[in-house]
Amino acid sequence: MNERLGIAGSGTIACGLARTAAQHGEVVLWARSDASAERARGKVGDGVKVVTDLSELANATIVVESIVEELDAKRALLGELAGLLPEETILASTTSSLSVADLAAASGRPERFAALHVFNPVEKMKLVELCFPAEATEETRKRITALCEALEKTAVEVPDTAGFVVNRLLFPYLFDAVRLLEETGLDPKAVDTCMTLGAGHPMGPLKLLDFVGLDVSAAIGDSIGAEVPRRVRELIDQGRLGRKTGAGFYDYDKK
Repeated sequence: MNERLGIAGSGTIACGLARTAAQHGEVVLWARSDASAERARGKVGDGVKVVTDLSELANATIVVESIVEELDAKRALLGELAGLLPEETILASTTSSLSVADLAAASGRPERFAALHVFNPVEKMKLVELCFPAEATEETRKRITALCEALEKTAVEVPDTAGFVVNRLLFPYLFDAVRLLEETGLDPKAVDTCMTLGAGHPMGPLKLLDFVGLDVSAAIGDSIGAEVPRRVRELIDQGRLGRKTGAGFYDYDKK
């Protein structure tokens, strides 16, 4: 990896990207608090430097924002990064559904901005959806594409449309599975078994929603204009967000 990578965020995607990139070069990960930093250190291992001072990302040549999928939060962090990073640093976001043009404008450097949508688990999922604002330079495109290649990922450039390709096609299907539960009273395991054994999917739709996180899934649904089923909203209100909380459509062992 010819870049020094900085990652702003300490959630699942941020830590997965950090672990993957650390196998190929220098990585610094920023966490918002001491508690978040401590959790991140347990997830990323010794190969990643974890910091709580945002200015410590200033030596990176590419900085990837990877926080909650909320436009205002991302805009605020990108604006803060823009004031700290050297002019030549490329800024990117792991957004999965938000407007790249909006985020690029918030970065203050649309000519050096990209969406770098990696998938969870980052170490195993080979696809990266790349999206660039109209202002992005050829150098920005080449360096971001080269970063994906260095991480042994397959990059596909996609248009700046809500949900890009994967989420735009995937989440209406996932939400249809929830509506089927609501209409029929089927057990989640029955639906998932049908789709894994009958359609050859590696994971059933309800287990996949739990894996993504029901709060994240609802946010993506809202972003792409898909109707989020009532059952998903109810589970979120109950704190059953999926695997990360130990319960969603299924109950999980939290060990």
